[in-house]
Amino acid sequence: MTKQALIIIDIQNDYFEGGAMTLFEPTKAALNAQKLLAHFRQTGQPVVHIQHLAASPELGFMLEGTEGQQIHPLVAPTDSETVIVKHYPNAFAATNLSTVLSELGVTSVILAGMMTHMCVSSTARATIEYGLKATIAHDACATCALPIFDQVVPAEVVHQTALAEVANIAQLQSVDDIIS
Repeated sequence: MTKQALIIIDIQNDYFEGGAMTLFEPTKAALNAQKLLAHFRQTGQPVVHIQHLAASPELGFMLEGTEGQQIHPLVAPTDSETVIVKHYPNAFAATNLSTVLSELGVTSVILAGMMTHMCVSSTARATIEYGLKATIAHDACATCALPIFDQVVPAEVVHQTALAEVANIAQLQSVDDIIS
């Protein structure tokens, strides 16, 4: 029997306007993640929040003790929801995420969060190692433009490319399709 959990990855203040690492359309992604979160809460399914904490101050964002490192109010956890702090892009790396999911009997995860090209895709790739089926809520994720050589790849292209790279690993669905 399939048991599903929602994993909300790094939807934190630093990624929003005024933060240290503003993404492209973070509010739009967060509002979609909020819809997913409400659905999982209403249906009594497990929710795990992942909160990034910079491993070193040189990163320049997600610094311990700052407002930017806090989970955004649109998807703030309740006292009964698990929050796992991570220091690496992959939410399974050096955390107890696999143990938490195993103890809950979870076999399938829905991923939403930030940044699509980094932490969301890294976590999606890792699900294979833990025998989990993954679905990415593509419209509940956000990323940023990336410089390469003498050009800048637009955020929309980075987002689509990151999703295309994991399409053989994870199913890609909209929030509305997941909820229905």
